[in-house]
Amino acid sequence: MVEGFRIGRSAGGERPIDWRKSMSDNIAYALLVYTALQIFATLGALKGHKSSILPYFALVILVAAIIPACRRFEQRWNRLTDEQAADPGYAAAYRRDRLWVWALALGLPFALTALFTLLSRILGV
Repeated sequence: MVEGFRIGRSAGGERPIDWRKSMSDNIAYALLVYTALQIFATLGALKGHKSSILPYFALVILVAAIIPACRRFEQRWNRLTDEQAADPGYAAAYRRDRLWVWALALGLPFALTALFTLLSRILGV
C-alpha cells in the first residue's frame, strides 16, 4: 500500500495498486461531477437572461473541451505495463494528474459559464 492508495480487498487480502484503473475511476467520477456542475451553471446562467443561444453554445464548447482532455489523461495511464501500473513510484505523478482532472472538472464549468455570461452581457445577446 502506498500512502493510502489501496484499490480494494480481495478474499485473500489486499489487491495491488493499479494506477490505470484508479485514474480511469477518477476520470469517470470527475466527468459525472463536471456534467452536474455544468448543467447547474448553465441553468443558473439561463435564469433572468433573455432567450439566447449563447449558454447552449457554452455547453457544447465545454463538452467538446473536457472529453479530449480526459482522454489524454486516461491514455497516458493506460500506456503503463502491468508492472508499471503497480509501481509505487508513480504515486506523485498519479496525485498530480488526479489534481488536474479534478481541478478541470470543478473549475471549468464555472469559469467558462462566467466567460460566456460576460460575453452575453457585453454583446447584449
